[in-house]
Amino acid sequence: MTPTPAKRALPPKESSLPKTADQILKKFPEHGETLCMKGLILTHMGKREEGLELVKKGVRLDLTSHIVWHVFGLIQKGEKNYEEALKSYTQALRFDKENMNILRDAAHLQTQLRLYDGLIDTRFLLLKLRPNLRQNWIGLALAYHLNGNLAEAKTVLEQYERSLKNVPDYDPEQSDLLLYHVRILEDMGELAEALTFLDVNAKSRSIVDRIAVMETRARILSKQGTRADAEQAWRALIQCNPDNTSYYHGLFRSKDIDLGDVKNADRSETLLLLRDLSVQNPRTITPKRLELMVASVEGFKSLANDYILCGLKKGIPSLFADLKPLYLDTQKRAITEELVDGHRRTLEEGFLPHESSGNVAENQDSDVPTTYLWTLYFLAQHFSHTGQHSRALSLLSTAISHTPTLPELYTLKGRILKRLGDYYKASLAVNEARLLDGQDRFLNTKAAKYKLRAGLIEEASDIFGLFTKKDAISPGADLEEMQSLLYLTEEGNAYRRQGKLHHALKKYHAVRKVFEEFEDDQFDFHGYSLRKFTINIYLNLLSWEDRLWSHPAYIHSAISASQIYVQVSDNPSLTGAILSTGKKSASDEYDKTISCPAGLSTEEEKKAKKKAKKAQQKQEELKKAATAALTNEDKTLDPTPQRDEDPDGIKLLTNPDPLERAWKLLSPLLRLSISNIEVWISIYDVAVRRGKYLQAIRALNYAKGLDASHPELHVRCLHFRKLYESLPSSSLASAGTVISIALEALITEKMTLEAYNAQYLQRHSASARAALGAARGLQILNSPRDEIEGVVFGTLNPQVDLPLKVSPCWRFEPVCELSAIHRPRLMCGHS
Repeated sequence: MTPTPAKRALPPKESSLPKTADQILKKFPEHGETLCMKGLILTHMGKREEGLELVKKGVRLDLTSHIVWHVFGLIQKGEKNYEEALKSYTQALRFDKENMNILRDAAHLQTQLRLYDGLIDTRFLLLKLRPNLRQNWIGLALAYHLNGNLAEAKTVLEQYERSLKNVPDYDPEQSDLLLYHVRILEDMGELAEALTFLDVNAKSRSIVDRIAVMETRARILSKQGTRADAEQAWRALIQCNPDNTSYYHGLFRSKDIDLGDVKNADRSETLLLLRDLSVQNPRTITPKRLELMVASVEGFKSLANDYILCGLKKGIPSLFADLKPLYLDTQKRAITEELVDGHRRTLEEGFLPHESSGNVAENQDSDVPTTYLWTLYFLAQHFSHTGQHSRALSLLSTAISHTPTLPELYTLKGRILKRLGDYYKASLAVNEARLLDGQDRFLNTKAAKYKLRAGLIEEASDIFGLFTKKDAISPGADLEEMQSLLYLTEEGNAYRRQGKLHHALKKYHAVRKVFEEFEDDQFDFHGYSLRKFTINIYLNLLSWEDRLWSHPAYIHSAISASQIYVQVSDNPSLTGAILSTGKKSASDEYDKTISCPAGLSTEEEKKAKKKAKKAQQKQEELKKAATAALTNEDKTLDPTPQRDEDPDGIKLLTNPDPLERAWKLLSPLLRLSISNIEVWISIYDVAVRRGKYLQAIRALNYAKGLDASHPELHVRCLHFRKLYESLPSSSLASAGTVISIALEALITEKMTLEAYNAQYLQRHSASARAALGAARGLQILNSPRDEIEGVVFGTLNPQVDLPLKVSPCWRFEPVCELSAIHRPRLMCGHS
């Protein structure tokens, strides 16, 4: 029963004295507001379940109190349940419409959930209640801006600026506000007004960020089409920072020239201007690098000779990475090879070429040995990039003999061996580089990454442990706490290749947790950015958060985890087979001896076991230290981290509904319409198994828009057409017509599936991947085995392009039923 306001009020003695909640509840055990406050305190003390139960009880006892709903909203907000928290705040505002704290929290929740229509109403009410707070004015302008109503945002800012008095010079907060005003005017297309507003406030010292003023002015002038003024503005920026490539692009855009695609008519003017900029800024290489990109094949050789030889003399390791974009032009690639190989021959004779002419110096030069070394390094990268790996390794062998102490040579050797598929020897090569400089974190990280790809998980963990906290449970735990996406994805991949799918799922879900924390972290900035007037950066943050789930690390983890869930859904017995190999907790991993590669001697195996034993002892010491710290009488009041109930991912693997978990991982990608065909293939695989046929056909249509001839799409189209024909019409209900029309766009009903598959193979007969896709299509159509094998072995014909991509695995890797042909894929190992 809901109490009346008279019953809710406490007697003067209890309401005025600083009584505790327990003392009040002894006299008034059903006082809802006190119960909620006690529940909130218990929740903060770590007694979540008990506190939540008290809060719910308090809400039931007093449904018309804004305090109980506010407390309930605070609890839900702390649990990151923003939708329910906003509902609680909405209920609280029904009974106290002008509560500033609740309104502010509600506005932050509406921004977090991107509910901009409601945000405008909330911000307007806040401004109405407290018009003297400047953050309320900016909050309302931002609400209009985020909702797309720029005109109203401009009006609010103008009214606020008219009310300002005695604003000091060089005020950074006011400066950012004025730049935000310019941003709105620019987005509205009112360029003349934006430029005038910018110039006036820059001259009056109201805007203090001079570079921001120059960049904004140059951008607006370019949009206005005032070429002379725009060119002058961009030139001024280049003088400030001649290494900023975007300034050069802006300068040429003001002349209607796109540096990424220069027309022949504009080429001479572009090169002349770049040379002029190079003369004005002799210490920068950016205009020279842009000249190489713009130059025609005829003029490229002399420019490239000077640029490359200068880099080789200075010993710039990133020279090849700098020039690699030019390799899209095969003629420029051939000229580069000719130049550098010519330099190598000249240097082998003991002479150093001149830069401008390419002639050989008359006398020997002291720079010859160093230049020769970096020339070999460049050529090795070049030949590896062009697929001539044997020649690249031969050059590297010469370079290592010349200077055996240069780590870059060994890391490049590892990269080439990785491309050849020998992940084990690649890890050994990168480890040699690491041993040359044991304090270099980059080399250590690279070595650990390569060991993970070779399946040496324990050795990789030892290397990671060199730079992680010594009191951490394990190096992996510390790296996960530091949100290392490289570690989580690579170790997840390593476990998956070894068939330890539960460990792989654990790592992939850890990646999702990282991105959930990224998304939750923005909540604190909704209020902070208004208080500190960091408005422009805040808008950039919101834009970045909107694209957060499109990060490559999350896409890879979501696809990999969903494939595992699909695999388990298709073959539930797989779970028992994996877990029957032995269930060990994460803390017991050190009890295992290190898996030795094939061919190790008994003595080497003993050493490996001894190493594992030492690791186990170290782990036990860490566990004892952690236990002692927790039982120490002087321990702090900081809440202890929650215990992981599933350290090995066994509960993830044995989940009764794996497809729902897979869908939860993929759904953020569905909302963003990712331009990655593998995403849509994975969405189809999950949706079709869940019986969500509209989602499945939508995924196929989107994939077709990305790559209509993709082999995986071909296989899924066949699969769905065959499945659709076998479904009873009652299972499709009203969606049947929509699906039928969409399916007709993929495979016309006039064509049989056998003919469709045969035509696909005929159109892409020179592609090995397409041929394998057609073979899998034959399997779906239940074709004879000899016919399937004939298509598969046809990929060995000389006219077929057979790109061999070797996976870093030591075993046969089973794949899901839909994508398998007749047997597991053979994955090459290092043994």
